[in-house]
Amino acid sequence: MSQRQVGGSMVASRVIAVPAGQIATIVTCLEMTAPPPSTAPARSALKLERWTAPFDLTRYRALFRAIGQPWLWRGRLVLDDAMLAATLGAPGLEVHVATRRDGTPQGLLELDFSADGQCELAYVGLMPELTGRGHGGWMMGHALKRAWTGQAARPPITRVWVHTCDLDHPGALAFYQRHGFRPYERLVEIYADPRASGLYPADTAPTVPLL
Repeated sequence: MSQRQVGGSMVASRVIAVPAGQIATIVTCLEMTAPPPSTAPARSALKLERWTAPFDLTRYRALFRAIGQPWLWRGRLVLDDAMLAATLGAPGLEVHVATRRDGTPQGLLELDFSADGQCELAYVGLMPELTGRGHGGWMMGHALKRAWTGQAARPPITRVWVHTCDLDHPGALAFYQRHGFRPYERLVEIYADPRASGLYPADTAPTVPLL
């Protein structure tokens, strides 16, 4: 606990030391509890296809890495083959991939229906060179349409949620809010820096120092 002077009064704050080899990020959780007025996807030269088990784990990891490296995504990369296959093949998870017309993967959308009545947009991302060109709005339109449809034999969806952090694309938070999500919780997450463990090169995300 520390204190600092603000406007003539003392303001208490907490400072937490982050160990070397670890990284800290502020996570913002957002939700919507009713479908937006329209979930019609915008137009895009991409198409969306669903990947199902058995997954080509090498191809999946390559896509995850290509999309997530600038933002230090690590969640799927720390899983071994058996755990990754089980995670992607779980009944409540859907993996959708945005592709060019020739089938080249360009984006990833994962929907998690494992909690009754809810859908989490677990991963939403495009190749870095495609951001800012309208493809994100197209993907989000598909994501919301699919999320609110729900899955057969499961309770109807009453809540769709997503989280982002200050390591993500700087426009991510505003992007989600434009599509109808409302921030409801803020968290601080500390975890092993994926560069320290060799998942990404040490010079990845140079604006975030590797300690």
